Amino acid sequence: MITINTIFIAGHARLPQGMAAKSVFETLTITAEVDRKYGVIIQASCTLATEHSRQYIDRLLRGVSLKDGVEEPVELIVRHYKGKATNALVAAIKDLHKQFVQLQIEETTQ
Repeated sequence: MITINTIFIAGHARLPQGMAAKSVFETLTITAEVDRKYGVIIQASCTLATEHSRQYIDRLLRGVSLKDGVEEPVELIVRHYKGKATNALVAAIKDLHKQFVQLQIEETTQ
């Protein structure tokens, strides 16, 4: 259930050559429903090719607070995801974090 206490944001990155998802998508996208107040990722998804990989990324990122910076989600991806899309996932989570920070700035100036 979507409430006004959450925001939905996305981060994008280019996929490397040779990825199964590359035949469907040119970019990898990570989307997340994030608690507006605390910045905690409630649910995440991505455009990796298999359901298993998408569920894994969700479990990996769920509970991480974007207010604490991008280092923790990057470290989680690098440490635990060992597929070809590691660099694209890192770039996408960095882009998602950038979008989150920008939204936070916009909300405080309104």
